[in-house]
Amino acid sequence: MNPKTNSSAYNLEQEIKRWKGFFGVWNSPTPKIGVTPREPFWKKNKATLWYYAPSEKKYRVPLFLVYSLVNQPFILDMAPGNSVIENFTRNGFEVYLLDFGIPGYEDKDITASDYVVDYIQKGVRRALRHSNAKEITLIGYCLGGTLATMYTTIAEEPIRNLIVNVSPIDFETVPYFKEMAQASKEGILDVNDLLETTGLVSGRAMKTAMRMVTSPIYFSPYLSLLNKAYDDQYVEKWKRLKKWTDGHIPFTGAAMKELIEELGKGNKLIDGGLKIHGKEAHLANIHANLLVISNDFDRLVLKEQNIRVIDYVSSKDKTFKLEKGGHTTRANDHHLPPLLANWLPSRSEPIETK
Repeated sequence: MNPKTNSSAYNLEQEIKRWKGFFGVWNSPTPKIGVTPREPFWKKNKATLWYYAPSEKKYRVPLFLVYSLVNQPFILDMAPGNSVIENFTRNGFEVYLLDFGIPGYEDKDITASDYVVDYIQKGVRRALRHSNAKEITLIGYCLGGTLATMYTTIAEEPIRNLIVNVSPIDFETVPYFKEMAQASKEGILDVNDLLETTGLVSGRAMKTAMRMVTSPIYFSPYLSLLNKAYDDQYVEKWKRLKKWTDGHIPFTGAAMKELIEELGKGNKLIDGGLKIHGKEAHLANIHANLLVISNDFDRLVLKEQNIRVIDYVSSKDKTFKLEKGGHTTRANDHHLPPLLANWLPSRSEPIETK
C-alpha cells in the first residue's frame, strides 16, 4: 500500500471530522459540569457553602475557596481530570467553596462589605466548626481574592494561610479604561446615579466589559475550536469553558459603587482608610502566611495590581510569584500545580501516618 495514499486518506478523514465537530458544537448539549461529590451545609440568601470531602484526609487545615462575583465558580470543577477542587480533594484536603449565587434586583443594596462580613466571615466560622479545625486556608480567585484579602484584614477567625490568585488589590495602576478611570478619580465621571437607578449591573453588561478588556476582537476561541475540532475531548472541554465565559452574572449596584469609590478611586486597601462595617481594614493586620499569584499573560489583572501587597502585610512568610498563563484558572490533571504543591502542604499541618 502506498504510504502517501495512506497519509492522504487519513488527513481527509481528519478534515471531515474537524468540520463535523465544529458545526456540531452548536447543536450538541453542554457536557455536565461540577461532578466532584459535594454537599451543601449552609445557605444565606442566594449563596451556598459547599463541602467537598477528601478521599483520604491528609491535612488538618481545610481550604476555603472564594470565587469572583462576576462569574459562576463552576470553572473550579469543570470535569474529572480538569478540576481544581478534585485535585485538592484527591491530594487530601477538605474543601469548602462559597458560591455567592446569582443576585436579583432585590439584592441591589448588598455591598462589598456585606459580602465580606455576612457571607465570607460567617461561612468561615461554619467551616471551622464543621471541620473541627483550629485554623483555615483562604484561597481567593480574581475578585474573590480581593474580598478574601479585605476579610483577612478584619478577621477574628484563625487564618493560617491566604492565597490570592490573580486578584486586583492595588489600583494605583489601572490597565484598562485608563481615561475613564482617571475621569472617575477626578470626579468628572460619576456612575453613582446610574447604579442607584438600575440597582444591578447586568450579566450582559459585565460580559461586554470583560470582552472589551480581554478580547476586543472575539475570534480566537472559535479559531482554536476549528483547529482541534476533530479531537472529541478538546471539543468537550471547549464547550464547558464556553459555557463559563458566556455565564457572567449580575453585579449588585451597592457592591460596584463601594468597590469603585473605596478601591478604584481611593485605593484604600493600599493607602489606608478602608472601613468594613466600622472596622479598620489595614493590610498590616494580615499575619497569615501569604502567597500572591499573578500571571504573565493576564490582560485583566496585571502584576502591578497585586505585587505590592507583600510590602504592606505583617506576614513573616510571604511570597509573590509570577506564573505563566492567562487570567482563567484551569486544572489539567490529577496533581496540584507545582507552585501550590511546593507551598501549600507544608503549611497545612500534615496528618502523620503510622
